[in-house]
Amino acid sequence: MTTTDVGGSIEVAADGSVSTLMKSTSRQWAQAVDHRFVRELFAGTIDDAVMRDYLVQDYQFFESFLSMLGACVAHADELEAKLRFARQLGTLVADEDTYFVDSFAELGVDTADYLHPELTAPTVGFRDLMDSSVASASYPQLLVVLVVAEWLYLDWAESREEMPHRQIHRGWIDLHRGEAFRGWVQFLVDELERVFPTDDSQGSEAETLARTWQQAVDLECAFFDNVYEN
Repeated sequence: MTTTDVGGSIEVAADGSVSTLMKSTSRQWAQAVDHRFVRELFAGTIDDAVMRDYLVQDYQFFESFLSMLGACVAHADELEAKLRFARQLGTLVADEDTYFVDSFAELGVDTADYLHPELTAPTVGFRDLMDSSVASASYPQLLVVLVVAEWLYLDWAESREEMPHRQIHRGWIDLHRGEAFRGWVQFLVDELERVFPTDDSQGSEAETLARTWQQAVDLECAFFDNVYEN
């Protein structure tokens, strides 16, 4: 096992399918990890309006993300994997939802404004991608979207040593770093490598997964960009 140039502390096989996927989007991935949003978040200089808009839009993924984890419980091909996804569901509800609600209170966001906001194009695109992966009932398809979403966040959250003073900034970073989250991402990457189609007869499925990977990375980059464009 080796660690890719991008991908931080996660180990992947140098000649594996996941490494190939990562290399195909290495430029966009690096841009996201070093995005203005990430730099300002760690420095604690991010404008409250930017943070508010970012969190409001990100919260719109919460329901779809829960559905993805539930679908993985249903469609994973091994009991141990099913149990791992079931445990992650509990963690998500306990920790991440609490952070969102507390942050919205600090930023003065009314309940209606974060439950029913106007959605930006990247938000719509990524939520549609999540929902389509659930509808596909395909474990590899679900994993591709999950790996991009979680691995990219781990990478930017571990990209700097400095930490901001405000909890609203520090809390968002802490949710996406540390031993527990790193172990979760490693599990997702290992599962994707394990079930990724490699037989020549499954070439079309592999191509579909590669396109989904590319789309997910592009949408993550657009999501960061959009909070400043607005």
